[in-house]
Amino acid sequence: MQDGLNSLDESLAGLSVADWKLRMEALAEEHGMFQSLGDKHFATFIDQKNTLLVTFETVQGIRNLSEHAQPLGFDMVKALGWSHLCFVSDGDTWFRDNRVFGFFDQLIDDGFFEEFDKVIFYGAGPCGYAASAFSVAAPGATVVAIQPQATLDPRMTEWDDRFTEMRRVNFNDRYGYAPDMLDAADRAFVFYDPKQDLDAMHATLFERPNVERLRMPNMGATLQTRMINMNILYRVLSLAGVGKLSRKTFYKLYRARRDNVAYLRGLMALLDAEERPYLNALLCRNVVTRQHAPKFRRRLDALEKQAEAGDFTLPPQTV
Repeated sequence: MQDGLNSLDESLAGLSVADWKLRMEALAEEHGMFQSLGDKHFATFIDQKNTLLVTFETVQGIRNLSEHAQPLGFDMVKALGWSHLCFVSDGDTWFRDNRVFGFFDQLIDDGFFEEFDKVIFYGAGPCGYAASAFSVAAPGATVVAIQPQATLDPRMTEWDDRFTEMRRVNFNDRYGYAPDMLDAADRAFVFYDPKQDLDAMHATLFERPNVERLRMPNMGATLQTRMINMNILYRVLSLAGVGKLSRKTFYKLYRARRDNVAYLRGLMALLDAEERPYLNALLCRNVVTRQHAPKFRRRLDALEKQAEAGDFTLPPQTV
């Protein structure tokens, strides 16, 4: 805990949305700054050390994902003493709002980002788009984007039918096409599940010399939640903050999936759906030898009976 930040331990869970926003405003004003950006957006700034984490989050995501209903960056402030600039939207807006554009213009004019030795932009999904697009305001920044969209301009991404209500929104003016906005970044890391076709197609559009695309197969459509549950998201951001995030360091952390029950169950279901009993037997054996896993034990028993009936040959037992 950094000195003077005790009030950031306050839980905001259980408050109405209106009261929650008032407390967020009070906390931000106490430690830095609060800025309203119209009906759908606001920004908070916690002023601490010379590393700045810029996060893009939604009201709903903060209140659902955090035990204390606090922005993700608050934990980094308390643990590492980082400064934190948080942009919050009410719902998924991709932050396509002139008030947001104007606020970034003001930050650039004031030389705000130049005051920090290291700047990290972070977001997931629509917020991952925003983290990528607005990172151009801080040349040399590091970007961590989970499942970002490149654009929702239907002329480029008409194949993405998930967000048709956004097709009238302009993604071609300022801070528009996210992959191009990454050209000024030092490094960018795009996380995606290649089995999620639309996410993978967007990730392909981010191919750039300074972009590392990190595949997380069979993790599903909620990578941010999975990374939080595996206790690796904060470590990813910490590594980004000291310039040590890389393909090698990430995949070392990503071994945590071997103990993540949700991932393992999803993999077992996938192997069942693809009718691959041999691989499923290997998976179930591995899991039951490492942890108490009744579902995997029952599936292994069923697979062994199938093998006895001659449906397939079990993999050999290893010593």
